[in-house]
Amino acid sequence: MTVFNELRMRPATAVRRGWNASTTARLVLAGVVMFTLLLGANLATPLYPLLQVQLALGPLGVTVAFASYVLALVAVLMLAGHWSDHIGRRAALVLAVMLGLAGSLVFAGAGSLWMLCAGRALQGVAVGLATGASSAALRELLPSRPEWASRFTLLASSGGVAAGPFIGGLLSLFPGPLSTPFLVHCAVLLLLLVPLWLLDARPAIRPSAGPRPYAVLAPRRPAVSREAKGAFILAAAVGFLSFAVFGFCLSLGPGYFSAVVGTDSRPLAGLLAGLTLGASALSQLFPLRGRMLLPAGLAVLGAAVMLMATAAAWHNPVLLVATGLAAGVGQGSAFRLVFNDLATKADPARHAQVISTVYVITYLGSAVPVIGLGLASTAFGLAPAVAGFAVLCGAAALGLAAVSVRVSMRASRGEAAR
Repeated sequence: MTVFNELRMRPATAVRRGWNASTTARLVLAGVVMFTLLLGANLATPLYPLLQVQLALGPLGVTVAFASYVLALVAVLMLAGHWSDHIGRRAALVLAVMLGLAGSLVFAGAGSLWMLCAGRALQGVAVGLATGASSAALRELLPSRPEWASRFTLLASSGGVAAGPFIGGLLSLFPGPLSTPFLVHCAVLLLLLVPLWLLDARPAIRPSAGPRPYAVLAPRRPAVSREAKGAFILAAAVGFLSFAVFGFCLSLGPGYFSAVVGTDSRPLAGLLAGLTLGASALSQLFPLRGRMLLPAGLAVLGAAVMLMATAAAWHNPVLLVATGLAAGVGQGSAFRLVFNDLATKADPARHAQVISTVYVITYLGSAVPVIGLGLASTAFGLAPAVAGFAVLCGAAALGLAAVSVRVSMRASRGEAAR
């Protein structure tokens, strides 16, 4: 079946010989698409200080540009999170790559705040389309290993977000620091389109029937089964908090960390900004285990975020790096557990929709608190605003740790009763 037939939601009219890829190749392709789109969406992180100077932006302008990506992503997850169930995973990923390509091109030529927001919004739409499709594709390719499917999903997403700032900083050392990273990203996306287009795609799991096939693409009310509701609430709360911390690291973080370390190196700023996300990604490769790992991970995240502000106050780079790594390991361990629990309990026929819905709340953590942080930074200064933000996030993480202790104990009693 061709991409056009998938998008038309019509069966193929003739036999088409495509690339009959192995399961491993399909796994790699789904993960690489997600990784690459998220990498591109975060290339701008170390460039924000330069953009502030060149476009005369304040902290609020930076957070608005950053949040435009998140808000567009959230809108797509709400309106189109179920599309890949009906048009097929491959077609959804092709659309995502093409929109990501458009977003990088707009950002490369941006000369004003509104163009930055437009480029970021297109990137958000691309990531939103790819999120449910990639996650569901990985789940379908590993039907007997749902934990590994969740782990690959988180590794691809966290890894892309973590790598973006550092690669963006490195590419900005070449001529045209504000355009070169995005033009290189465009070239990579064009290369990715080739195997996606040639792939012998599998049929959609819920193909449309009837005279109005596109009716199934209409927005739907978020729906979570009774069995998955508890897992959904906990995953959404942990995700919102996690991405509030990530949102700070990826927006105002580079300028803040550079002041602590005393450097204007963009690669170093990008590395520091992606440190927490990189540690989160690595925690998926070397997962910790234990019955009380969820509350322990949340407690480590809370303590590390608070100490991160202390490191800045003391101008202690070693403590800053240590707390960034600890926060990533704590977040990665906690989010992996709640995400995997939700993925296991979700109805397979609605997997993409459920995952997209939890990511709606998760990604809002990168928008609402970060815009508030931008407003506070404008009013009180960056350092005091970040200190208050760290205290609030740390307290929320410790509160969630206490809640998760009760959840873990209740689950243990249920297992003992059986």
